[in-house]
Amino acid sequence: MAGGLVALLDDVAALTKLAAASLDDVTGAAARAGVKAAGVVVDDTAVTPRYVAGLAPARELPIIGRIALGSLRNKVLILLPVALGLEALAPWAITPLLMLGGAYLCFEGAEKVVEALRGHHAGDAVTETGTPAEIEDRKVRSAVRTDFILSAEIMVMALAEVTDKSFAVQAVALAAVALGITAGVYGVVAVIVKVDDVGVYLARRPVAVLRALGRGLVRGMPVVMRGLTVVGTAAMLWVGGGILLHGLEGYGVTALGHGLHGLATRASAALPALEAAIAWLVTATGSGLLGLVVGGVLAAAAHGLRPAEAAA
Repeated sequence: MAGGLVALLDDVAALTKLAAASLDDVTGAAARAGVKAAGVVVDDTAVTPRYVAGLAPARELPIIGRIALGSLRNKVLILLPVALGLEALAPWAITPLLMLGGAYLCFEGAEKVVEALRGHHAGDAVTETGTPAEIEDRKVRSAVRTDFILSAEIMVMALAEVTDKSFAVQAVALAAVALGITAGVYGVVAVIVKVDDVGVYLARRPVAVLRALGRGLVRGMPVVMRGLTVVGTAAMLWVGGGILLHGLEGYGVTALGHGLHGLATRASAALPALEAAIAWLVTATGSGLLGLVVGGVLAAAAHGLRPAEAAA
């Protein structure tokens, strides 16, 4: 009896260790995927607030909630099973799909750079027609469609981090990434879209300090949004370029990656106190430049095809 109890306790201890190890795997994979998906996440956060622009303040949070639910459905009900199916049936397809996604990020980033240089942004000055409910539905559908592309990138990046794990760990890690990133992105978006309202409320308070703070929030949010857009564009370029570099290395094209790594090593050695930061900065800059070149070529090709498509 005692021996059976000891054996049971040993089994419980072993299962506990296994669960802890699996949790570590899931946590680590989710964290790595979140870092790699930075370009997608920041861009998603920067883009989404425009879908509630011009709508009644009372409908802002409900619309963000609907978009968040649509994003979660994209990730959990569609993209998660597809990603696991690819890993089980066609793992060879993950790297090229990831590289295609990286190229798409580069293209989007380069498009944003071109738009900034031209002094305008796609989608500006669009007049909506229809009832408020119809306009809201269109905005939500448009946002969820855009989110599907961005979410696909996030899930493929997450999958690339757990290809050596068990099926169960892969599934839980992808679900954790889906839940965590969706909650993080749309939680931040919800805060962003309501900051103006908070600022207006504070600006009407009788206390001078609160009024000053409220006016500062109202005036500062456009600057914050512009800054977020710049960071999102840069992140798309360096993440997309980094994905392409790693993918090329997987196919034996290592010169670019090794050259950038050597440059980062030499640069960081010049200032040991900031070694990690300098190495990251050099690597991100090099990846971003590659992303800008690739994205620029793709953007030029896309713009070159548009007149022909319009004529057809």
